[in-house]
Amino acid sequence: MNRHGTGQTDDMTSSQWNEVDAHLCDLLIADDEALTSALQSSTKAGLPEINVAPNQGKFLMLLAQVRGATAVLEIGTLGGYSTIWLARGVWPGGHVVTLEAEPHHAAVARANLERAGCSELVDIRVAPALETLQQLVEEGAGPFDLVFIDADKINNVHYLRLALELTKPGSVIICDNVVRDGQVLSTDDSDDAVRGTRAVLELAGSDARLEATALQTVGSKGWDGFLFCVVKG
Repeated sequence: MNRHGTGQTDDMTSSQWNEVDAHLCDLLIADDEALTSALQSSTKAGLPEINVAPNQGKFLMLLAQVRGATAVLEIGTLGGYSTIWLARGVWPGGHVVTLEAEPHHAAVARANLERAGCSELVDIRVAPALETLQQLVEEGAGPFDLVFIDADKINNVHYLRLALELTKPGSVIICDNVVRDGQVLSTDDSDDAVRGTRAVLELAGSDARLEATALQTVGSKGWDGFLFCVVKG
């Protein structure tokens, strides 16, 4: 049995997901010592291995480039792997503000960003993200062209509400991990992550300030997906 609770066919499918992801990355993403080192140092430092996949990271970089982003907000730094991709995507003169609750994670991220040569583009704010987001609102920060939400899932709906105060018409907001092996269909209120995921999807679909869709993904990170929002004019 695999994690979906089924049999060999699903195991074979998961293996194929991994093989296809590896093939796509081999074809489309060049070897990069800084990114590889970021993953290795994060693992060595004991951080959870929940970074975005390389092809997802490059998608974030390309999205920042297509959007012409000069101001990017990331909620959930971890070891800075996705932060490096985002920093590489900002336009000249641009910057990334990234929020991390754990000081140890932030320290690992700083070293990884320094090694990647993009530390000057990134401002790491260390505190619970709800506190930092409110501070950014009070500071009059932004508006941010792109927001990537990838932190504790129970607070996703609050992160989205505050992100709306820090963006402008045309800004893009991405929220990761919204399918969760299909558990988004569950009505079990005991799972905080599922409850937070359902809430953020409901908000994105009902808030008149947003146009939103969501896509399922499969690959080396399993069966999941992301929420894609554009702030309306």
